Amino acid sequence: MDLKLEVVVLPVSDVDRAKDFYTRQLGGRLDADLPVKDGYRVVQVTPPGSACSVIFGEGITDAEPGSAQGLYLIVSDIEKAHEELTGRGVEVTGPFHDDTGIFHQAGETGRVPGAAPERASYGSFASFTDPDGNGWVLQEITERLPGR
Repeated sequence: MDLKLEVVVLPVSDVDRAKDFYTRQLGGRLDADLPVKDGYRVVQVTPPGSACSVIFGEGITDAEPGSAQGLYLIVSDIEKAHEELTGRGVEVTGPFHDDTGIFHQAGETGRVPGAAPERASYGSFASFTDPDGNGWVLQEITERLPGR
């Protein structure tokens, strides 16, 4: 059985502001903007190159705006991604790597400025939040582990 992650629902407070951020600043493709009825609107955006979309809107979730954390976008060049997003007005922290050389720890614990030594695949990160505070992490993957 294949299980494919298709959609992530994001809690936002201002649908149009979120739509602008995910399409204009992140460069995502607007797949749908459906004002179904009063209090129920569905907006779907797909990040460039992604098979998984994000959905936000009105009447979509009871979660607090900004409460989605640890959302990952994979990039092939962390420095280029940082530069491009910063150029689009997104405040991006990093690049950074973890002092353990493994996955990054919670919050800012163990963060070391700069890309991972020798740009080890899976080892370099950067982060940003959307206007509501939903937290995203960019992770550089240049060579996938076997079976991935």
